[in-house]
Amino acid sequence: MPELHVLGVAGGAVPPGTESLLAGAQVVAGGRAVLERLAPGKEHVVLGKDLDATLRALVQRAGVVVLASGDPGFFGIVRALSALTRELVVHPAPSSVAVAFARLGIAWDDALVVSAHGRDPRAAINTALRHPKVAILTQPGNAEAIVEALAARHPVVAEALGTPDERVPATPPFNDPNVVIVHEPTTGRATVWPPRTPTRWGLPEADFEHRRGLITKAEVRALALAALGPGTGDHVWDVGCGSGSVAIECARLGAAVTAIDDDADAIELATRNAAAHGVPVTTVCGTAPDALRALRAPDAVFVGGGGALLPDILTLVGDTDCRTVVVTLALVDRIAPTIEALSARFEVHATTLQASRVKPLAGGHRLAAENPVTVIVGRR
Repeated sequence: MPELHVLGVAGGAVPPGTESLLAGAQVVAGGRAVLERLAPGKEHVVLGKDLDATLRALVQRAGVVVLASGDPGFFGIVRALSALTRELVVHPAPSSVAVAFARLGIAWDDALVVSAHGRDPRAAINTALRHPKVAILTQPGNAEAIVEALAARHPVVAEALGTPDERVPATPPFNDPNVVIVHEPTTGRATVWPPRTPTRWGLPEADFEHRRGLITKAEVRALALAALGPGTGDHVWDVGCGSGSVAIECARLGAAVTAIDDDADAIELATRNAAAHGVPVTTVCGTAPDALRALRAPDAVFVGGGGALLPDILTLVGDTDCRTVVVTLALVDRIAPTIEALSARFEVHATTLQASRVKPLAGGHRLAAENPVTVIVGRR
Protein backbone atom coordinates (compact mmCIF):
# COMPACT_ATOMS: atom_id res chain seq x y z
CA MET A 1 0.00 0.00 0.00
CA PRO A 2 1.20 3.58 -0.62
CA GLU A 3 2.32 5.69 2.32
CA LEU A 4 -0.43 7.87 3.79
CA HIS A 5 0.29 11.03 5.81
CA VAL A 6 -2.07 12.38 8.47
CA LEU A 7 -1.52 16.02 9.41
CA GLY A 8 -2.90 17.54 12.57
CA VAL A 9 -4.40 20.99 12.22
CA ALA A 10 -4.22 23.61 14.95
CA GLY A 11 -4.67 27.35 14.74
CA GLY A 12 -5.63 27.03 11.08
CA ALA A 13 -2.28 25.50 10.06
CA VAL A 14 -0.58 22.14 9.67
CA PRO A 15 2.45 21.29 11.85
CA PRO A 16 5.66 23.16 10.96
CA GLY A 17 7.70 21.22 8.42
CA THR A 18 4.71 19.42 6.88
CA GLU A 19 3.67 22.19 4.49
CA SER A 20 5.49 20.48 1.61
CA LEU A 21 3.54 17.25 2.20
CA LEU A 22 0.29 19.15 1.85
CA ALA A 23 1.54 21.07 -1.18
CA GLY A 24 2.62 17.89 -2.95
CA ALA A 25 -0.50 15.88 -2.19
CA GLN A 26 -2.67 14.69 -5.07
CA VAL A 27 -5.68 14.00 -2.83
CA VAL A 28 -6.52 15.70 0.47
CA ALA A 29 -9.16 14.28 2.82
CA GLY A 30 -10.77 15.88 5.86
CA GLY A 31 -13.65 18.04 6.95
CA ARG A 32 -15.22 20.28 4.34
CA ALA A 33 -14.26 23.58 6.00
CA VAL A 34 -10.61 22.67 6.58
CA LEU A 35 -10.26 21.39 3.01
CA GLU A 36 -11.57 24.62 1.57
CA ARG A 37 -9.27 26.67 3.80
CA LEU A 38 -6.01 24.69 3.57
CA ALA A 39 -6.20 22.73 0.31
CA PRO A 40 -7.77 24.87 -2.41
CA GLY A 41 -7.31 23.49 -5.89
CA LYS A 42 -6.67 19.94 -4.69
CA GLU A 43 -8.87 16.90 -5.20
CA HIS A 44 -10.97 16.79 -2.04
CA VAL A 45 -12.44 13.80 -0.21
CA VAL A 46 -14.84 14.93 2.52
CA LEU A 47 -14.82 12.60 5.53
CA GLY A 48 -18.32 12.19 6.88
CA LYS A 49 -20.94 9.61 5.98
CA ASP A 50 -19.83 6.11 4.96
CA LEU A 51 -16.49 6.79 6.64
CA ASP A 52 -15.29 3.19 6.59
CA ALA A 53 -15.83 2.76 2.86
CA THR A 54 -14.22 6.13 2.16
CA LEU A 55 -11.11 5.27 4.17
CA ARG A 56 -10.80 1.85 2.53
CA ALA A 57 -10.69 3.55 -0.85
CA LEU A 58 -8.24 6.23 0.32
CA VAL A 59 -5.60 3.81 1.64
CA GLN A 60 -5.37 2.25 -1.83
CA ARG A 61 -4.49 5.54 -3.52
CA ALA A 62 -1.12 7.28 -3.82
CA GLY A 63 -0.37 10.87 -2.85
CA VAL A 64 -3.04 11.07 -0.13
CA VAL A 65 -2.87 13.45 2.82
CA VAL A 66 -5.52 13.45 5.56
CA LEU A 67 -6.18 16.61 7.57
CA ALA A 68 -7.51 16.12 11.09
CA SER A 69 -8.05 18.39 14.05
CA GLY A 70 -5.33 18.57 16.70
CA ASP A 71 -3.65 15.25 17.48
CA PRO A 72 -5.18 12.69 15.08
CA GLY A 73 -4.13 9.85 17.39
CA PHE A 74 -6.07 11.28 20.32
CA PHE A 75 -9.73 10.28 19.87
CA GLY A 76 -9.13 10.85 16.16
CA ILE A 77 -8.91 9.31 12.70
CA VAL A 78 -5.71 7.35 13.36
CA ARG A 79 -7.58 4.50 15.08
CA ALA A 80 -9.71 3.83 12.02
CA LEU A 81 -6.87 4.29 9.54
CA SER A 82 -4.40 2.09 11.43
CA ALA A 83 -6.85 -0.79 11.17
CA LEU A 84 -6.65 -0.49 7.36
CA THR A 85 -2.98 0.20 6.67
CA ARG A 86 0.45 0.00 8.26
CA GLU A 87 1.81 2.62 5.88
CA LEU A 88 0.65 5.45 8.10
CA VAL A 89 2.73 8.49 9.06
CA VAL A 90 1.15 10.80 11.65
CA HIS A 91 2.19 14.42 12.19
CA PRO A 92 0.30 15.62 15.28
CA ALA A 93 -0.60 19.12 16.31
CA PRO A 94 -1.54 19.96 19.92
CA SER A 95 -4.83 18.32 20.89
CA SER A 96 -7.80 20.47 21.84
CA VAL A 97 -7.49 19.13 25.39
CA ALA A 98 -3.83 20.18 25.65
CA VAL A 99 -4.67 23.63 24.30
CA ALA A 100 -7.65 24.04 26.63
CA PHE A 101 -5.60 23.25 29.73
CA ALA A 102 -2.82 25.50 28.44
CA ARG A 103 -5.26 28.40 28.08
CA LEU A 104 -6.33 27.82 31.68
CA GLY A 105 -2.71 27.60 32.87
CA ILE A 106 -3.32 24.18 34.43
CA ALA A 107 -1.14 21.06 34.30
CA TRP A 108 -3.07 18.14 32.85
CA ASP A 109 -0.80 15.13 33.29
CA ASP A 110 -3.17 13.97 36.03
CA ALA A 111 -6.41 14.58 34.09
CA LEU A 112 -8.92 12.01 32.91
CA VAL A 113 -10.02 12.58 29.32
CA VAL A 114 -13.39 11.15 28.29
CA SER A 115 -15.53 11.47 25.20
CA ALA A 116 -19.18 12.38 24.81
CA HIS A 117 -18.87 12.39 21.02
CA GLY A 118 -21.05 9.88 19.24
CA ARG A 119 -22.14 8.22 22.48
CA ASP A 120 -24.40 8.65 25.50
CA PRO A 121 -22.83 11.51 27.52
CA ARG A 122 -23.88 10.10 30.89
CA ALA A 123 -20.65 8.17 31.50
CA ALA A 124 -18.60 11.30 30.76
CA ILE A 125 -20.78 13.37 33.08
CA ASN A 126 -20.50 10.78 35.86
CA THR A 127 -16.73 10.70 35.47
CA ALA A 128 -16.54 14.49 35.74
CA LEU A 129 -18.73 14.50 38.86
CA ARG A 130 -16.42 12.06 40.63
CA HIS A 131 -12.86 12.84 39.58
CA PRO A 132 -10.94 16.02 40.40
CA LYS A 133 -9.70 16.89 36.91
CA VAL A 134 -11.55 15.83 33.75
CA ALA A 135 -11.76 16.96 30.13
CA ILE A 136 -14.83 16.04 28.06
CA LEU A 137 -14.72 15.97 24.28
CA THR A 138 -18.17 17.00 23.08
CA GLN A 139 -20.13 16.71 19.87
CA PRO A 140 -22.16 19.47 18.20
CA GLY A 141 -25.18 20.34 20.30
CA ASN A 142 -24.48 18.51 23.58
CA ALA A 143 -22.19 20.93 25.45
CA GLU A 144 -25.10 22.84 27.01
CA ALA A 145 -26.63 19.69 28.54
CA ILE A 146 -23.22 18.55 29.83
CA VAL A 147 -22.52 21.93 31.42
CA GLU A 148 -25.95 21.97 33.05
CA ALA A 149 -25.41 18.51 34.54
CA LEU A 150 -22.01 19.59 35.88
CA ALA A 151 -23.14 22.96 37.26
CA ALA A 152 -22.06 22.04 40.80
CA ARG A 153 -18.49 21.54 39.55
CA HIS A 154 -18.32 24.92 37.74
CA PRO A 155 -17.26 23.59 34.34
CA VAL A 156 -15.27 25.71 31.89
CA VAL A 157 -15.96 25.53 28.15
CA ALA A 158 -13.13 26.21 25.71
CA GLU A 159 -14.40 26.67 22.17
CA ALA A 160 -12.94 27.20 18.69
CA LEU A 161 -9.43 26.89 20.07
CA GLY A 162 -6.66 28.30 17.93
CA THR A 163 -9.04 30.26 15.72
CA PRO A 164 -10.02 33.95 15.67
CA ASP A 165 -13.33 32.91 17.28
CA GLU A 166 -11.68 31.28 20.31
CA ARG A 167 -13.41 31.83 23.67
CA VAL A 168 -12.07 30.60 27.03
CA PRO A 169 -14.18 30.53 29.09
CA ALA A 170 -17.10 30.46 26.70
CA THR A 171 -20.67 31.27 27.68
CA PRO A 172 -23.89 29.81 26.25
CA PRO A 173 -24.81 29.34 23.51
CA PHE A 174 -21.62 27.42 22.81
CA ASN A 175 -20.00 27.26 19.39
CA ASP A 176 -18.45 24.05 18.03
CA PRO A 177 -15.94 22.56 18.39
CA ASN A 178 -15.50 22.83 22.14
CA VAL A 179 -14.07 21.03 25.16
CA VAL A 180 -15.54 20.99 28.68
CA ILE A 181 -13.06 21.12 31.57
CA VAL A 182 -13.74 20.51 35.27
CA HIS A 183 -11.01 20.79 37.87
CA GLU A 184 -10.45 21.37 41.55
CA PRO A 185 -8.60 24.52 42.63
CA THR A 186 -4.91 23.88 42.11
CA THR A 187 -2.82 22.90 45.11
CA GLY A 188 0.48 22.52 43.30
CA ARG A 189 0.32 18.76 43.88
CA ALA A 190 -0.64 16.21 41.27
CA THR A 191 -3.63 13.97 41.73
CA VAL A 192 -2.55 10.42 42.54
CA TRP A 193 -1.85 8.98 39.10
CA PRO A 194 -2.52 6.65 37.49
CA PRO A 195 -5.84 6.17 39.29
CA ARG A 196 -6.13 2.69 40.72
CA THR A 197 -8.66 0.53 42.47
CA PRO A 198 -8.39 0.85 46.26
CA THR A 199 -6.22 -1.81 47.84
CA ARG A 200 -9.13 -2.90 50.01
CA TRP A 201 -12.90 -2.58 50.20
CA GLY A 202 -15.52 -3.97 52.52
CA LEU A 203 -13.96 -1.65 55.10
CA PRO A 204 -14.52 -2.35 58.82
CA GLU A 205 -17.36 -0.52 60.50
CA ALA A 206 -14.82 1.30 62.69
CA ASP A 207 -13.70 3.21 59.59
CA PHE A 208 -17.05 5.02 59.54
CA GLU A 209 -18.80 7.22 62.05
CA HIS A 210 -22.19 5.61 62.77
CA ARG A 211 -24.96 5.48 65.33
CA ARG A 212 -25.75 2.49 67.55
CA GLY A 213 -24.37 -0.02 65.09
CA LEU A 214 -26.70 1.19 62.31
CA ILE A 215 -24.32 0.50 59.45
CA THR A 216 -24.16 -2.08 56.69
CA LYS A 217 -21.72 -4.66 58.04
CA ALA A 218 -18.45 -5.21 56.20
CA GLU A 219 -19.32 -8.72 55.00
CA VAL A 220 -22.67 -7.58 53.60
CA ARG A 221 -21.13 -4.49 52.10
CA ALA A 222 -18.47 -6.56 50.31
CA LEU A 223 -21.13 -8.77 48.70
CA ALA A 224 -23.21 -5.73 47.74
CA LEU A 225 -20.19 -4.05 46.14
CA ALA A 226 -19.41 -7.21 44.18
CA ALA A 227 -22.93 -7.16 42.76
CA LEU A 228 -23.08 -3.42 42.11
CA GLY A 229 -19.71 -3.36 40.31
CA PRO A 230 -19.23 0.42 40.70
CA GLY A 231 -16.53 2.10 38.62
CA THR A 232 -15.51 5.17 36.68
CA GLY A 233 -18.37 6.42 34.50
CA ASP A 234 -21.11 4.96 36.74
CA HIS A 235 -23.75 6.76 38.77
CA VAL A 236 -24.91 4.86 41.86
CA TRP A 237 -27.91 5.58 44.07
CA ASP A 238 -27.58 4.63 47.76
CA VAL A 239 -31.18 4.72 48.97
CA GLY A 240 -31.53 4.85 52.75
CA CYS A 241 -27.83 5.63 53.05
CA GLY A 242 -27.55 5.82 56.85
CA SER A 243 -23.88 6.41 57.61
CA GLY A 244 -23.10 6.39 53.89
CA SER A 245 -20.75 3.40 54.05
CA VAL A 246 -21.97 1.82 50.78
CA ALA A 247 -22.04 5.19 48.99
CA ILE A 248 -18.50 5.97 50.10
CA GLU A 249 -17.14 2.58 49.07
CA CYS A 250 -18.74 2.99 45.63
CA ALA A 251 -17.13 6.42 45.33
CA ARG A 252 -13.75 5.00 46.37
CA LEU A 253 -14.09 2.56 43.47
CA GLY A 254 -14.54 5.47 41.03
CA ALA A 255 -18.31 5.93 40.71
CA ALA A 256 -20.29 9.13 41.07
CA VAL A 257 -22.73 8.56 43.93
CA THR A 258 -25.95 10.11 45.19
CA ALA A 259 -26.87 9.16 48.77
CA ILE A 260 -30.51 9.58 49.83
CA ASP A 261 -32.03 9.42 53.31
CA ASP A 262 -35.08 10.94 55.00
CA ASP A 263 -33.12 11.43 58.24
CA ALA A 264 -31.20 14.71 58.34
CA ASP A 265 -28.83 13.28 60.96
CA ALA A 266 -27.98 10.39 58.63
CA ILE A 267 -27.23 12.86 55.82
CA GLU A 268 -24.88 14.75 58.14
CA LEU A 269 -23.16 11.48 59.06
CA ALA A 270 -22.76 10.46 55.43
CA THR A 271 -21.37 13.90 54.58
CA ARG A 272 -18.79 13.74 57.38
CA ASN A 273 -17.78 10.18 56.48
CA ALA A 274 -17.36 11.07 52.80
CA ALA A 275 -15.11 13.99 53.76
CA ALA A 276 -13.09 11.74 56.08
CA HIS A 277 -12.50 9.29 53.22
CA GLY A 278 -11.71 12.06 50.73
CA VAL A 279 -14.40 11.20 48.18
CA PRO A 280 -17.25 13.29 46.75
CA VAL A 281 -20.77 12.04 47.50
CA THR A 282 -23.88 14.02 46.60
CA THR A 283 -26.43 13.83 49.42
CA VAL A 284 -30.20 14.32 49.23
CA CYS A 285 -32.38 14.58 52.32
CA GLY A 286 -35.80 13.29 51.33
CA THR A 287 -38.14 10.33 51.36
CA ALA A 288 -37.90 7.72 48.61
CA PRO A 289 -39.37 7.12 46.13
CA ASP A 290 -40.39 10.79 45.71
CA ALA A 291 -36.85 12.03 46.37
CA LEU A 292 -35.56 9.82 43.56
CA ARG A 293 -37.68 11.25 40.77
CA ALA A 294 -35.55 14.35 40.18
CA LEU A 295 -32.20 12.52 40.26
CA ARG A 296 -30.03 11.75 37.28
CA ALA A 297 -30.50 8.20 36.01
CA PRO A 298 -28.54 5.51 37.88
CA ASP A 299 -26.39 2.69 36.53
CA ALA A 300 -26.72 0.73 39.76
CA VAL A 301 -28.89 1.10 42.86
CA PHE A 302 -28.38 0.00 46.46
CA VAL A 303 -31.37 -0.05 48.80
CA GLY A 304 -30.67 -0.60 52.48
CA GLY A 305 -33.94 -2.04 53.77
CA GLY A 306 -36.50 0.39 52.42
CA GLY A 307 -39.25 -0.11 55.01
CA ALA A 308 -42.90 0.03 54.05
CA LEU A 309 -42.13 2.04 50.92
CA LEU A 310 -39.79 -0.59 49.49
CA PRO A 311 -42.26 -1.85 46.82
CA ASP A 312 -42.77 1.70 45.54
CA ILE A 313 -39.01 2.29 45.50
CA LEU A 314 -38.41 -0.88 43.50
CA THR A 315 -41.13 0.04 41.02
CA LEU A 316 -39.45 3.38 40.38
CA VAL A 317 -36.01 1.77 40.12
CA GLY A 318 -37.43 -0.76 37.67
CA ASP A 319 -38.54 2.11 35.43
CA THR A 320 -34.92 3.28 35.08
CA ASP A 321 -32.44 1.53 32.84
CA CYS A 322 -30.03 0.67 35.67
CA ARG A 323 -28.15 -2.59 35.16
CA THR A 324 -28.27 -3.78 38.79
CA VAL A 325 -30.22 -3.23 41.98
CA VAL A 326 -29.14 -4.63 45.35
CA VAL A 327 -31.46 -4.78 48.35
CA THR A 328 -30.35 -5.84 51.83
CA LEU A 329 -32.97 -7.09 54.28
CA ALA A 330 -32.83 -8.11 57.93
CA LEU A 331 -36.56 -9.01 58.15
CA VAL A 332 -37.41 -12.42 56.73
CA ASP A 333 -41.01 -11.53 55.87
CA ARG A 334 -39.82 -8.92 53.34
CA ILE A 335 -37.71 -11.33 51.30
CA ALA A 336 -40.43 -12.97 49.18
CA PRO A 337 -42.28 -9.71 48.31
CA THR A 338 -38.98 -8.08 47.33
CA ILE A 339 -38.00 -10.96 45.06
CA GLU A 340 -41.45 -10.88 43.49
CA ALA A 341 -41.31 -7.12 42.93
CA LEU A 342 -37.87 -7.28 41.33
CA SER A 343 -38.68 -10.29 39.16
CA ALA A 344 -40.99 -8.19 37.00
CA ARG A 345 -37.99 -6.29 35.57
CA PHE A 346 -34.83 -8.16 36.61
CA GLU A 347 -33.26 -11.58 36.84
CA VAL A 348 -33.11 -12.09 40.60
CA HIS A 349 -31.06 -14.15 43.01
CA ALA A 350 -30.76 -13.92 46.79
CA THR A 351 -28.20 -14.94 49.39
CA THR A 352 -28.56 -14.92 53.16
CA LEU A 353 -25.33 -14.13 54.98
CA GLN A 354 -24.81 -15.52 58.48
CA ALA A 355 -21.35 -14.29 59.42
CA SER A 356 -19.61 -15.11 62.67
CA ARG A 357 -16.60 -13.11 63.77
CA VAL A 358 -13.81 -14.69 65.78
CA LYS A 359 -13.33 -12.88 69.10
CA PRO A 360 -11.16 -13.59 72.16
CA LEU A 361 -12.70 -15.37 75.14
CA ALA A 362 -10.98 -16.57 78.36
CA GLY A 363 -7.60 -17.19 76.75
CA GLY A 364 -9.18 -18.68 73.63
CA HIS A 365 -11.59 -17.60 70.96
CA ARG A 366 -15.32 -17.72 70.32
CA LEU A 367 -17.60 -17.26 67.34
CA ALA A 368 -19.70 -14.11 67.72
CA ALA A 369 -22.64 -14.33 65.32
CA GLU A 370 -23.78 -11.27 63.41
CA ASN A 371 -27.45 -10.86 62.56
CA PRO A 372 -28.33 -12.68 59.33
CA VAL A 373 -28.91 -10.39 56.34
CA THR A 374 -30.37 -11.36 52.98
CA VAL A 375 -28.79 -9.72 49.94
CA ILE A 376 -31.15 -9.69 46.96
CA VAL A 377 -29.64 -8.85 43.57
CA GLY A 378 -31.58 -7.95 40.46
CA ARG A 379 -29.74 -7.81 37.10
CA ARG A 380 -31.00 -6.85 33.66
